[in-house]
Amino acid sequence: MNWRQKKVVVIGAARSGLAAAKYLAERGAEVWLNDLKERSELPAEALTELEERGVRLVLGQHVRLATLLPQLVIVSPGVPFEAPPLVEAREKQIPVWSEIELAARVTRAPIVAVTGTNGKTTTTCLLEKIFRDADYHTFTGGNIGTPFISKAEELTAQDLAVLEVSSFQLATTEEFHPHVAIILNITPDHLDRHYNLEGYIAAKAKIFAKQTAEDWLILNWDDEETVAMAARARTNVLFFSRIHILDKGFYVDDGWIIAKVEDQAVPIVRVEDLQIKGGHNVENALAATAAAWVMGVAASNIADSLRTFQPVAHRLEPVLTYRGVRYINDSKGTNPDAAIKALDAFSEGIVLIAGGKSKGSDFLPFAWKIKEKVKALVLVGEAAPEIDAVVRKVGYQNVHYAESFVDAVHRASELAEKGDIVLLSPACASFDMFTDYEQRGDVFKELVRQLAKC
Repeated sequence: MNWRQKKVVVIGAARSGLAAAKYLAERGAEVWLNDLKERSELPAEALTELEERGVRLVLGQHVRLATLLPQLVIVSPGVPFEAPPLVEAREKQIPVWSEIELAARVTRAPIVAVTGTNGKTTTTCLLEKIFRDADYHTFTGGNIGTPFISKAEELTAQDLAVLEVSSFQLATTEEFHPHVAIILNITPDHLDRHYNLEGYIAAKAKIFAKQTAEDWLILNWDDEETVAMAARARTNVLFFSRIHILDKGFYVDDGWIIAKVEDQAVPIVRVEDLQIKGGHNVENALAATAAAWVMGVAASNIADSLRTFQPVAHRLEPVLTYRGVRYINDSKGTNPDAAIKALDAFSEGIVLIAGGKSKGSDFLPFAWKIKEKVKALVLVGEAAPEIDAVVRKVGYQNVHYAESFVDAVHRASELAEKGDIVLLSPACASFDMFTDYEQRGDVFKELVRQLAKC
């Protein structure tokens, strides 16, 4: 693809935007990088490096496309669809791509792409381990870690790209074409950005929009929204199920993960041998097994990797045990469905820390699960009153407000008794108090470690 003298505006100076601007500038494009943040709020070294490559910065304001007349706009996932430059681009029929769309167009590597409301990162990291343990030269990135565009062009047809892809990234794809696509589950999330569930589902479905009869789509048989997607696919569809025994697909039978693609059912690994706990992680393991299977990884290799894979940071991550109380960091539980799955993973008494910035979610199912599983609820952040009102509606009363995140951890510790679990699974985004869920989880872990030193 020839970028020389093409005009491109990159909107959003986070990791993917910086990487896209650098890639395009190095190939001769005229690049403008736009962000509403001021220069002092952005990584200084990265901006200086881009300027040295000829990138022009438009910071602290929205860029005006009418004055630049770009041929393409690259948008970072964090930029709202209604941002004025994106509205202007649609009005002027200027293509708007995500960074993964750009990268997918220039790579030769086959792509295994993972999306869904919950479980994306765990499944992506599990696939990375399976493929690397099986001696595949694997790049892992997308919505986690390294932006795809920073390595896409270097990858060969013998390499493999394993990508976590979000609804925001998929919404601005046109030709994105994974060889294997996984949709783990669909529950309401990011409705503040996609406006309604239908818009959210439509974005997720773009993961298989360009697949052909030579590709594979892996769907969750236990999730009615993903099952419905099968009728729209023009590719090979395989299902996985934690609950049902399938005539064909990947399922659990008598405590074993089973692969049945031909006539024979092949036991892979016992569920009790997985290091990642909870029913949702069984689903993640099933999906990863299916993707690895169709990519030709031997059953014994898949089994070895599943047995030795450790929990990913911020996803039901054990922190430590102090005075008989286990502390679990599930900061990635940024929506009610994820938090429900976290609560279902434990049988012990749970002191739950929840709250943060609401994403327009329905908290009622979460409230019923709290009533069933939680001995004490500590609420913090902007959404605390909203969650409080809903849990009281279902008859749950043991609610404690925290004035700060530090206070929330201390309150939870005081409420917990020997044999209990203090679980951070907020059911909300972190942006009212933190830069992202990772910072929130890191702060939680540090606060817990400080408690243990007292």
